Amino acid sequence: MFSRKRGAAKHVRSADAPPSKALADSLASDGTPPPPEFGPWDARYAPEGVQRLDLGSLQIPAIEGVEVRVQANPDGGVEQVVLVDGESALQLGVFAAPRTEGIWSEVREEIAGAMTADGVSPREIDGRYGVELLARVNTPDGPADVRFVGVDGPRWMVRALYQGAAASDPGREGVLGEVLSGLVVVRDNEPRPVREPLPMRLPKEMAEQGQAAAQQGANGNPLQ
Repeated sequence: MFSRKRGAAKHVRSADAPPSKALADSLASDGTPPPPEFGPWDARYAPEGVQRLDLGSLQIPAIEGVEVRVQANPDGGVEQVVLVDGESALQLGVFAAPRTEGIWSEVREEIAGAMTADGVSPREIDGRYGVELLARVNTPDGPADVRFVGVDGPRWMVRALYQGAAASDPGREGVLGEVLSGLVVVRDNEPRPVREPLPMRLPKEMAEQGQAAAQQGANGNPLQ
């Protein structure tokens, strides 16, 4: 299910004692994949002691120098998350997925198909998380490179879109790559259609600040 590389299994010597029947039955019936070596993390595997911006289904590690731009609706629901560092940007999305299989391969094919229909020629490249999608697209400011990265997790998928320097050269991801590998996905227990965006909300403090600013504007008294 995870496209990330995992550590090799430990060799078992013939003299090693076999696991108890209860443990063996548990391992056989659980079906839970071992934790990855790096994130995006499922919440159960998230390292402790890390400061993160809590957006509900997605928690973003706080890394110095990274600007977090969040677009929310009037109810506080987050509609877009973009992180900026210098000449690079990283847009993040998190979606519902089946319990037993990943969806990035299918999503990647559809993105490539849509680009091709628009006259863009995407190409697949191998990256840290598996197969990525790289393309040069036309923007109001001229041609620009974009790079899509997908990470399949248990009942979720993270889609990351690099733009700018980090898109054309993965070696220039820098701290944005650290953000992606430090993400935490908190998947609720609600049954959701595959590919439905998982709910994200502004932290209470940010939501209250936004509401206060909107109220001040409505009253004709902008905040000083």
